[in-house]
Amino acid sequence: MSKARKTAASSGEPDFWRVARDWLHHWLPKVRGSSPKTVEAYRIGLESYVRWLETTEGTQRSHIGFGHFDRARLGRWVEWMRTERGYSDRTIMLRMTTMRVFLDHAGLEHPALTALGNDAAGIRVKPPARKPVDHLGEEHTKALLTAWGTGDAKSRRNRMLLILMYDTAARIGELAALTIADVGMDKPARVTLTGKRGKSRVVPLGERTRTHLAAYLEEFHPGPSMRDGDRPLFHSTRNGAIQPLSVCVLSSWSRPFRRFF
Repeated sequence: MSKARKTAASSGEPDFWRVARDWLHHWLPKVRGSSPKTVEAYRIGLESYVRWLETTEGTQRSHIGFGHFDRARLGRWVEWMRTERGYSDRTIMLRMTTMRVFLDHAGLEHPALTALGNDAAGIRVKPPARKPVDHLGEEHTKALLTAWGTGDAKSRRNRMLLILMYDTAARIGELAALTIADVGMDKPARVTLTGKRGKSRVVPLGERTRTHLAAYLEEFHPGPSMRDGDRPLFHSTRNGAIQPLSVCVLSSWSRPFRRFF
């Protein structure tokens, strides 16, 4: 342990590097269940601040502690990102989100650090401008939904996927995870979508979608198969065995028109 870190430890201040390591390698992936991409984004954000402390504030890396995460420094960092580096509003917001999440965690682990999280939450950054959403007109929507045709089973399955995506605004992963148990056909018809970290939401279906889905179920899940709640709603057949469509397959299939939904 360096002299600076020994001094911090002897003063009773929690060790920044130890807390940061636990946050990135244990708490985020194993307790919070964050995806590898989310963990990597937080790591980059935290490292960005550490590099700024070193190169702009002149702080030796081994001397960095929680005393360097005060409101004044964070404010200077935000100003530096905007004026010196020319970062976009989105990047600055993501960097500050990293600070807030990390300092909130540090405050929960060490109550003496709670004020740092409160100070970080009080630093307002300009939100990124929202791009206007283009909506399809009725004729364009009809053309898109009939693009697959109904000439074969695969086309009819893909058409149902497209209709359900349009009506529910479901994510690709949510469509891939749908099972028979997630479908409710009694009026009002509905599907239960399960997203990240197992969070579920119930989405009602329009009457036209219900009609299309009833025909789809009759063809692809006839008779006794409707009683198998674990049976994937959208699937392919390999060597006679039912296989759910993967996220990879659905992502590739939906790429040409995903921007419309």
